[in-house]
Amino acid sequence: MTTLNLTLPNSIQRHLQEMADLDGVPVNQFVMSAVVEKISALTAETYMRNRAAHADPAALRAILDKVPQRPPVPGDE
Repeated sequence: MTTLNLTLPNSIQRHLQEMADLDGVPVNQFVMSAVVEKISALTAETYMRNRAAHADPAALRAILDKVPQRPPVPGDE
C-alpha cells in the first residue's frame, strides 16, 4: 500500500469528514472509494468511446430492422 499526503482546504476536509461519517466509514476508506469510482468512470468512458469508434452502423441497422414494428406498451409512449 502507498501513503499519500493530501492538502485540502479546511472546508473540504470538513465536508469529507461529514460524508465519511454519513457513509459510516473512515475518511481513508471514503477517499479510496471515491478515487476508485472516478477511475472506473473514466475507464468506462474510454472503453465505450473505443467501442463506438469501431462500430459498424450497417450491422446495427440490420439488427434493428429485425425488431418488429408495433405500438409501444401503454405507459411507455
